[in-house]
Amino acid sequence: MKTIDELLAEGVDGKRVFVRADLNVPLADGRITDDGRIRAVLPTIKALADAGAKVVVASHLGRPKGAPDPAFSLLPAAERLGELLGAPVAFAQDTVGPAAHDAVNGLEPGQVAVIENLRFNPGETSKDDTERGEFADQLAALADVYVGDGFGAVHRKHASVYDLPARLPHYAGYLIATEVGVLKKLTEDVKRPYVVVLGGAKVSDKLAVIDQLLDKADRLLIGGGMAYTFLKAKGYEVGISLLQEDQIPAVKEYIERAEKSGVELLLPVDVLVSPEFPDLKTKAPANPTVVAADAIPADEEGLDIGPETGKLYASKLADAATVFWNGPMGVFEHPDYAEGTKAVAQALVGSPAFTVVGGGDSAAAVRSLGFDEKAFGHISTGGGASLEYLEGKTLPGLAALED
Repeated sequence: MKTIDELLAEGVDGKRVFVRADLNVPLADGRITDDGRIRAVLPTIKALADAGAKVVVASHLGRPKGAPDPAFSLLPAAERLGELLGAPVAFAQDTVGPAAHDAVNGLEPGQVAVIENLRFNPGETSKDDTERGEFADQLAALADVYVGDGFGAVHRKHASVYDLPARLPHYAGYLIATEVGVLKKLTEDVKRPYVVVLGGAKVSDKLAVIDQLLDKADRLLIGGGMAYTFLKAKGYEVGISLLQEDQIPAVKEYIERAEKSGVELLLPVDVLVSPEFPDLKTKAPANPTVVAADAIPADEEGLDIGPETGKLYASKLADAATVFWNGPMGVFEHPDYAEGTKAVAQALVGSPAFTVVGGGDSAAAVRSLGFDEKAFGHISTGGGASLEYLEGKTLPGLAALED
């Protein structure tokens, strides 16, 4: 695929460059709680603006139902982008209507505009090729060149990700080039020991990648809500913990495969439990109890890996040469259940291994818990995209950028 450096060498002065970014930032009461995805696309936007392009930035945010919804407006992201660029950013209150055309037509070389949430238009996410293509045609009218840099969306066959590049000269931005380069290090000629840490809520979200990693990784460390389905598969009581009963047969199969192939598959040896889920708004003390993983009370819920598991996992990461981490170890948003995630993050800080934090909640956790992003090899902006790449799937957004 062609890169932004090739585009800059060709010259962009005065050209309208459509940048498909990923500004899908978390919001609380209209305020951005983590601007990592905005900062990640800054190098691409700044390079284009500095070279005299008229930069049109587009993204989705959340899951509106194909119609405008103030709760999912990109205005806060546009304002934050302007703050980070240190320059005004125009904002259009529609995607392809009069406001979008006025904002783009009003740009001078070197200026930036953000159009409203792409998912306010049903054509963005439509499964109908014709409807999606019609929306892509409307987006193409806003630009002369396309730059794909929304890595967090490249696994989606959406109009702005998949259809639009076919209608314009297209290039990969700096973020996508970096993300793909990192993922290749996790799939091609991997340095060993290769340790994968998987957490998060649903084991069903991770089964396909576990299937692939059982042939590639040396160790799999399991935490988060998904761990309780593994513990149940081993015959343990898991109380009222998050559980996907229908996934137990598949989990049992993977446990057996790991044993046969010599892959270490480690589960929590102790967990933090409570009879009720913590209040994440007030963060009132939850006073959890530490119990052995095979002694979870029938009326309590596991909400974090315990201290002994944290030590065990840190020891299994100590000699790693390559680490991929996707998914927190517990309900890190509450201080009483953040220690397991902290233990994993701390084990990776300063590690000589090539460490990749695989986007989503893992990236948010690293930042919210106060860790320096530079202490890790790479923090991805796309958890879902990273997982699907590691599963060996063809990602529509990357395929569309190939010549």
